[in-house]
Amino acid sequence: MEENIFTRALEAVKHIRSEEGAILTEPFLDLCKHLLPLVDKFGPSLSCIKADIASYIEKLESKYSTEPSRYSNLYTITKEEIEDKSARISSSCTNAFVWLNRWWLFYFLLSLLHVRSVAMDFLVQLFCSLLENPEWSMTQACTDSYKKTLKKWHGWMATSTSKVVMKLAPERKKFMNSIGVNDEVGLEIKKFCATFSPILEENHKFLADAGVDDLKAP
Repeated sequence: MEENIFTRALEAVKHIRSEEGAILTEPFLDLCKHLLPLVDKFGPSLSCIKADIASYIEKLESKYSTEPSRYSNLYTITKEEIEDKSARISSSCTNAFVWLNRWWLFYFLLSLLHVRSVAMDFLVQLFCSLLENPEWSMTQACTDSYKKTLKKWHGWMATSTSKVVMKLAPERKKFMNSIGVNDEVGLEIKKFCATFSPILEENHKFLADAGVDDLKAP
C-alpha cells in the first residue's frame, strides 16, 4: 500500500514512549509535524494556520534543543515553568503545549471568522466520527467532535460562532478523497486514533493535575 500521512503517523507513534512508559518530547513533536500536511488539504489560503501550528511545535523544540537530555520527558518543561511561576504566561512553553494538545483541524473552520481555538484531540475525534458514522456529513461530524472536545473551552459567543462556521465545512466525499481514504487507509486511521487518543488524554490529565489545563488561547 502506498505510504500516506497515517502510515507515517502510525510509525511515528511507536516511538513516543520511553521504555519506562514516559512520553518523549522529540518523538511527540515529530508526530505533530507528521500531521501538519493535513492542513494542506484545505488549500493554500490556510497556510497561516499551518504556520500557527508549527509555531507551537517550534517553541517546544527550541526549548528541548537547549538541553535534550534534561528535556527528553515531555512534561519536564511544564514542571519547571510551574516551579518558576511562568507556566501561565501567554508566551510560555506550557501554553504552547496546552494548545498544541488541543489544537488542530477545527482551526480551518474557525479561522474563517478569526476565532482561534482548535485541537489535536478534535482531529482524532473527527476522524473517529467520520469512520464510525459513514452517513454523516462533514458538518455533522464536526459538530459532534466539537461538542466532545472543544465546546467546554468556549463562551457563548464562540459557541454561537462555531455553529455558523461549521456549516462551511468541506463536502465529506471531497475531503475524504483528498486524504486518500479507502478501506486500507480507513483501518490505518482507526488504528492511529486508538493509539494516539490515550496519549492526548494522558497529556490532558497531566496538565489538569498540574493546574494549567484551563489556559486560554495565547
